[in-house]
Parts: sequence; C-alpha cells; structure tokens
Amino acid sequence: MGMTKDDLENIEVDLLLDAILKRYGYDFRNYSAASRKRRIKHFLSKTRYSRIAELIPQLLDDKAFFETFLINFSITVTEMFRDPFFHKAIRKKIIPFLKTYPFVKIWHAGCATGEEVYSMAITLKEEGLYDRCQIYATDFIDSALAKAEEGVYPIEPIKEYTNNYQQAGGTGSFSEYYHSKYDSVIINRDLKKNITFANHNLVIDTSFGEMNLIVCRNVLIYFDKILQDHVLKLFDNSLISNGFLGLGTKESIKFSTVSENYKEVAVRERIYQKSAG
Repeated sequence: MGMTKDDLENIEVDLLLDAILKRYGYDFRNYSAASRKRRIKHFLSKTRYSRIAELIPQLLDDKAFFETFLINFSITVTEMFRDPFFHKAIRKKIIPFLKTYPFVKIWHAGCATGEEVYSMAITLKEEGLYDRCQIYATDFIDSALAKAEEGVYPIEPIKEYTNNYQQAGGTGSFSEYYHSKYDSVIINRDLKKNITFANHNLVIDTSFGEMNLIVCRNVLIYFDKILQDHVLKLFDNSLISNGFLGLGTKESIKFSTVSENYKEVAVRERIYQKSAG
C-alpha cells in the first residue's frame, strides 16, 4: 500500500473533523479541503504536537484547547467599510428601498469581530433609518462576538478605515462615531443600541425569519458547494419577498438551488433581491 504522507494527513484531517462533529456539533467536513488542511496544519505548528492525529485527544478533552482551535480555524479578517463600493451600493441602491418599510430587520451573518456591523450602523444612521432597524449580528465564535459587542479596536488602521468610510459615501466625519483612548478606538454607544449579538452556527443552526436584508460576506468562500447551498437555502428561508442578500466579491448564488428566486441588483457588489411571491 503505497500511501504518501499527504494521503495519511488527509485521513488524519477526516478523523479530526469527525471527532469534532461528534463531540461539539461543529461540522467542518464540508469546508474546502485545501483551506481546512492548511488551517489545521497552521494550528498544529503552534502546538507541541507533530502530527494532526495527535491533536484529537486534547481537542476532545479540553474545551479551552478546542476554543483556541476554533479561533485559529476561522478566518476573521475584517475592517470598517471593507470593500467601500459594497457599502456605497447599500447606501445608494438598497436603503432607499428599505425606507419604504415601517420597520427593518437585518441579519449580519458571520460578523466576526464586528467592524462591518458598525459600518452598516453608521450608514443606516446617516441615511435616517437606524432608529427603525434591528440588526442581528451573529458568529459561531464566542470570543469574536465578545470583541464585536465590546466595540474596542486598535487605533493603527483608523486612517485606512476613515478612507474606506469616505469612499463608501460617508456624509459626515468618521471621527464622530468613536472616541480614542490610549492606543484604541471605542465605538460610540448609540451605534450599539439596535444591534443584538448572538451565537449562531451557519452549518448546524436554523434560519432567522423575516429579514429584509442579510449580509454574509467572505464566509461562503471557505465552504464547498454542498455547504454553500445549505447556507444559501438557510438565507432564502430567512428573507422576506423582495428582501436583499449581500455576499462577498468572490461569492455568488449563480449555481445554487435558490438562484432562480433572485435577481442581481448590484453585479460587482454581489447584492441580490429575492423575487416577490
């Protein structure tokens, strides 16, 4: 049996992911194979172990170790007004439509540490819609959610965030929305009042009902086609007729089973509208 080191590693990855599913209910088996293996090996390099299979006993026994694994396994690269053209399209094309409703519900799925949620809140505030909105910001990593709810971020990238805000069509001064303390910026409390942060796992949890807008950007790229389709059905079940779905620039609903229910309203920005009825 001429098994390569790569073949053996693939078996170890499968065993590890099966163990996590049975022990904790997190299903990473459908993440893209290259992505999950790369991230597991990166996590392995930070431990005292030399083989992937050696991680399994401690992952099963030690919840804190598993939490650390989760943080490393999940990509939480984010920034304020990331892809400014997306936020500009929300402001110019979507918000005028949302203003026709007496109350608006928005789900920000995979919110990571919250920067893009607060970006949405700022846009809604400037467009006079925030007070009529409820935003649900969810992620499956508790430590990321805690950071999002806290709303305290390093000061270093603030110049870049300010530039993003201006490119996204910001109508005020970005500095109005935070105050600085030492080497951190703290998001203003009034931006938080209509945001509910909650743990939700797109892989195993159920839909959120009656949303006007769902934003889930740069999460689906880490899933394989089966899991992407599962999540898109979840969103479809959670959106009202004429509701909007915003994805990341490398993501699409084109080949999914729900694609015929949607029209693309902003092509470059990957914003779709669910058809009526």
